[in-house]
Amino acid sequence: MAGEERVTPLELFFDLVFVFAITQVTSLMAHDPSWEGLGQGMLVLAAVWWTWAAYSWLTNTIDPDEDLARIAMFAAMTAMFIVALAVPQAFGDDGVLFGCAYFVVRALHIVIYAYASPSVDIREAVKRLIPGVTLASGLLIVAGTQDGALQAGLWCLALLFDYTAPLWGQQAWTVHPSHFVERYGLIVIIALGESIVAIGLGLSGASLDAGQLAAAALGLLLAASLWWAYFDIVAIVAERRLRSLDGLEQAHLARDSYSYLHLPMIAGIVLLALGVKKVVADVHSPLDTVPAVALCGGVALYFAAHIAFRLRNVGSVNRQRAVAVIVCLALIPVATNADALLPLAAVTAVCVLLIFYEAIRFREARARVRGGGLPESMMAR
Repeated sequence: MAGEERVTPLELFFDLVFVFAITQVTSLMAHDPSWEGLGQGMLVLAAVWWTWAAYSWLTNTIDPDEDLARIAMFAAMTAMFIVALAVPQAFGDDGVLFGCAYFVVRALHIVIYAYASPSVDIREAVKRLIPGVTLASGLLIVAGTQDGALQAGLWCLALLFDYTAPLWGQQAWTVHPSHFVERYGLIVIIALGESIVAIGLGLSGASLDAGQLAAAALGLLLAASLWWAYFDIVAIVAERRLRSLDGLEQAHLARDSYSYLHLPMIAGIVLLALGVKKVVADVHSPLDTVPAVALCGGVALYFAAHIAFRLRNVGSVNRQRAVAVIVCLALIPVATNADALLPLAAVTAVCVLLIFYEAIRFREARARVRGGGLPESMMAR
């Protein structure tokens, strides 16, 4: 795969099951808007995310359109669809099914990688994932037979094994920056799309009034602000930084910045979708505590991930986004005491003002970046 090759139609088709899986996670939390439901949703999202991240590395290395690889990708897609179907009862009756399907998805990833990769070093690196994948999948299957704190503990341990597997040893992964960054940018758009879908689902069957229409417009404006915050500068800077490196240093930056640090971005958007869904369902009543945390805390988590992403990429802190994090968290008590439309409007205002501030305050640096400025000049902001 050439360094400039873009995302293929097969990869976009493969991502459809993850669109469904993210929707299922939001539905899981919406049906049980408690701390337990929130925790379960985040654990399931972490598992779903890790499978997607694994395949993003796979298709960055191999040609997924080669016939046998394509067939194997369809098989993995089928298994992932079963994972998504099991999401609502992943901590209930479908727990074992979720664990078994998860194992199939992860095992197929390793098999396809080992078969299709042209590099002996990469095949060796893939083999080092086997213990973590096996332990994680086995623990999830066992967790499906349990409940309560033990079940949650097994889930956490399973994810710990799976997420730390790539850290074992110096692993020679291949990164094609254009393809890699585009792939992760598209999954951010998919997650933002879920927040828009949540607005429609929240209004499904309702008789629309002015308050609900205002909430829908604010929700869309909020999603647009989050899109701008990522794609206007952040995605451009990150790609150029990734291009400036090679070898293990490039692979480690890609692993940390994308596989790990994009998870809290996606989690923040999913939490926001939950909060917006609850707002549009009843704009004239205060939010319960968990939906309030999801609405305000989701945006805060999204920007906190941006801060960590920038710190990992260029070693500096975005102060204005840190302020936005603090303000969004401070709005949680407002969301539990005022009509739901007010905190939604307040969070949206924070995001819009942040975008305006950055665009005006750093307009010269922004113009250089968007005009193709050198990496050393990118971080004037």
